[in-house]
This record gives sequence, structure tokens and C-alpha cells, in this order.
Amino acid sequence: MENETKYAIQVDVEPTYLEDQSVPSEDRYVFAYTVTIRNHGEQAARLLRRHWIIADANGKERQIEGDGVVGEQPLLDPGKHFRYTSGAVLETPVGSMRGRYQMLAEDGMLFDAEIPVFTLAIPRTLH
Repeated sequence: MENETKYAIQVDVEPTYLEDQSVPSEDRYVFAYTVTIRNHGEQAARLLRRHWIIADANGKERQIEGDGVVGEQPLLDPGKHFRYTSGAVLETPVGSMRGRYQMLAEDGMLFDAEIPVFTLAIPRTLH
């Protein structure tokens, strides 16, 4: 229980369809997503690595791993947040993303911050 308040990272994602960069006739659907990472914990924590799982409507999944996000490894003090925008390209008009960030707390504890699944969809595709 103690770790739930000590290490509490919340991840929210807002996806957007980029119609001007998409070419549906070539099965190219481009999405941007803005991620807000909030530290609700008692410890400052640095985002070290990312791990994304991107799935399209055909069931095809790909995984992306790497250091930091958008070239940074942000340090989030308690009560602070970090926001960035990135993108993904799918072969179908609907898909999803999920994943996790590996975090390093100031006390040396490594922990994962889960990125809940979110949907990528062109407007008026889903009800």
C-alpha cells in the first residue's frame, strides 16, 4: 500500500486523426496523440524508457521501445506534469495503443507507469 502513494504516476492520452497526412486509398492513417504524465506520488521520478504496443484493426501488433520520450527523459517532481505530442501510422482506420513507462524514483526504486489502452479512430468510424 505504501508504494501506491509513494510512486503514483497517472498517464492520460488524447488522440487526434490527422486527415491531411493520411492517404486512405494507400491504407495510411496518421494519428497524433498528446500524452500528459502526472506525478501524484510522494517521490520525484524520472521517465527512463518507453514501451508501446500499437495494434491495428487487422490484429497486427508492433512494439516500440526506447529511451525517454521525444528525445527527453523528464524528471517529474511530486505534483508536477510533463506533456508531449507524438504520432503513429496505421494501415487501418481504427486501432489502439497501450504500454508503459519505466520510471526511476529519487530513492532509487524502479517502477512502471502503465499507459492505459486508448483507441485511434478516424472520426465517425466508431459509435
